[in-house]
Amino acid sequence: MAQWVPAFAGTTVVLLVALQTSPGWAQTNADFYQGKTLRILISTGVAGGFGEYARLLSEHIGRHIAGRPHVIVQSMPGAGGLLAANYLYASAAQDGTTIGIINSTVPFAPLWGSKGARFDTLKFNWLGTLDRAEGVCTLWHTSPVKTWGDMLAKELTVGSIGAGSEMELYPAMLNKLFATRIKVVAGYKAGSDIDLAIERGELDGRCGTHLTSFKALHPGWFTERKILVPVIIAERRRADLPDTPAVMEFVRDEPTRAQLELMMVAQNMDRPVLAPPAVPAERVKELRAAFDATMADPAFRADIEKRSLHIDPMRGTDMAAAYAKAFSFPPEIISAVRDVMSAK
Repeated sequence: MAQWVPAFAGTTVVLLVALQTSPGWAQTNADFYQGKTLRILISTGVAGGFGEYARLLSEHIGRHIAGRPHVIVQSMPGAGGLLAANYLYASAAQDGTTIGIINSTVPFAPLWGSKGARFDTLKFNWLGTLDRAEGVCTLWHTSPVKTWGDMLAKELTVGSIGAGSEMELYPAMLNKLFATRIKVVAGYKAGSDIDLAIERGELDGRCGTHLTSFKALHPGWFTERKILVPVIIAERRRADLPDTPAVMEFVRDEPTRAQLELMMVAQNMDRPVLAPPAVPAERVKELRAAFDATMADPAFRADIEKRSLHIDPMRGTDMAAAYAKAFSFPPEIISAVRDVMSAK
């Protein structure tokens, strides 16, 4: 049985403990993880999509690690995910007993010149991603803003968990490149807190890579037409949203297109899973193998389906290559994106 317990005195965190009791790997090479605890640190509050995905990963990944460690989920929200990333980089155990799941835009914070990012993205050990997710703006049905045209003519308010998240990146991008009038209200710990504020009428909506978990957590909002989707941050329209335009439809010049392409790289690596930079190479290899095995595990996939969630994973080695490519974009494009980010 899972249970919530406090940890890290003086820091706002929550732990979800999921004991691994199912049969797993044989004990070959199990000396390190035998009797140990593997911590999965998430960069948001425990409620909402991040908590759901992390809990499922914690319930299954231990069976694919020799020694079958206990697995817990630890929440460390703050600064749009930068707090957790900074902790993983410099303060977390570097022996393979702590890994993390962070916001998809956080690895790009050093590229944007964020002062709060105190890590080198390319030095992290990337284990894999849980999903790919297009950016989307969703608005409550009572909002006076209902279409892309309205977004250009009327002010709307959206919620954010902090400066490092896509909930700030996408509004900044739309405001700078297309002159939308989006006002961001920050300070929420998790997407679920933003959803409550939307339902209460305190916000018009939110922008980010949240559509999949949104549908899982609030299915009635879509079937009852309580949510409107005026635009998706993507190359092309979605089959399930044929009347919603993709932002690329409004691009009129190549520099803007290039900036959007760079900013949308993160969408192919949603809910990235990582280990600190100094974890031994052999242990990184073992964790990557365990992650890949979990993604292919029928029991894990059955639980994903049962909760109406979605996975579209990427391997850790492919992630590392994708980040390296993003950081090697032409300097003028990177500089232009930094200007977008500073225009928040």
